[in-house]
Amino acid sequence: MTGRGAAENVEVTTGIAQVAMAEIVHAVLTDGEADLFVRFGQRRQLPAGHWLFLRGHRGERMYVVLDGQIELDFGEDLVVKTLGRNEFFGELGLLVGDHLRSAGARALVDTEVVELGQADFHRLVEADPGLVAYFLRRTIMRMVANEQALIAQLRRRNHDLETALDNLYITTHQLSHTRELVRTDDLTGLHNRRGLTLYLQESRRQPDGRPQGLLLIDCDHFKQVNDRYGHQAGDRVLQSMGNILRSMAGEDDLACRLGGDEFCLLLRRADHGIVQHAAEFLLSAVHGLLERGHGTPHVSLVSIGASLLHPDADWSEWYARADRALYQAKRAGGNCMRWTDGPDST
Repeated sequence: MTGRGAAENVEVTTGIAQVAMAEIVHAVLTDGEADLFVRFGQRRQLPAGHWLFLRGHRGERMYVVLDGQIELDFGEDLVVKTLGRNEFFGELGLLVGDHLRSAGARALVDTEVVELGQADFHRLVEADPGLVAYFLRRTIMRMVANEQALIAQLRRRNHDLETALDNLYITTHQLSHTRELVRTDDLTGLHNRRGLTLYLQESRRQPDGRPQGLLLIDCDHFKQVNDRYGHQAGDRVLQSMGNILRSMAGEDDLACRLGGDEFCLLLRRADHGIVQHAAEFLLSAVHGLLERGHGTPHVSLVSIGASLLHPDADWSEWYARADRALYQAKRAGGNCMRWTDGPDST
């Protein structure tokens, strides 16, 4: 036999084997086999919609469809099977005895089945053991095939679940990143005005309430830096200010760039002394950086308006009070801080 002829023979043999396997797995009796099952079983007429048994119920009988259609519902969005003429089901209940049904069975249309119990099956074995042996072989093969199909389906489900979880993780990460972008100033990495608004909204739900201290900060002579050294130098000044404020902000505090060269620092827990100390630290940090700098400035002097926040007031009132203090600091020549309630300065 030539190589091509041998290959064709293998294909034919494989095809026959696949057809035979399909018949075994499909669990269809020949007309002669069905007649023998009818001979030893009991015929039953089932109206459309009638349930033979429910999933999870115990059973000891098997059935063969003589006419009509039976639906097997495995639940939990698994595949629903529809059985027709000469197909059998429920054989594990018969062979194992007192078996929990893995599917519910109901008639889709008016259907006739033959029902076999233990005694019926024993008489069938005595009458034709060869047929029963072949029937059992098909039953075992179908169980193996069903198990393999279930394993494959579970693997697909597991893969789909892993994919869904991966997508959920990616989406959550993207949403978190987008949320940070929405509330974060691109240049300094501090919160922007929207971030400030969200912080104030969230602080209302905190057990310790709203923040207690506010520093409103403005860079002195910032326009001159831009005009003389260019906008890149101005950006470096703003970034330096952002770094200083970020280092000052505690876990519950908020450092924010309000826009342009205006910043603020909200302190969650503060009194007059804490706010005063924060302002002095900021002024000292700026002076330290200026003393170490040469040539193009990397930071500028600042004016600061300080205020203690009243819990019953809203943000606009807080801001207006601190802004009045900031204006006083600017009028005093800058490089100092002022309180809303007095002329103190450093």
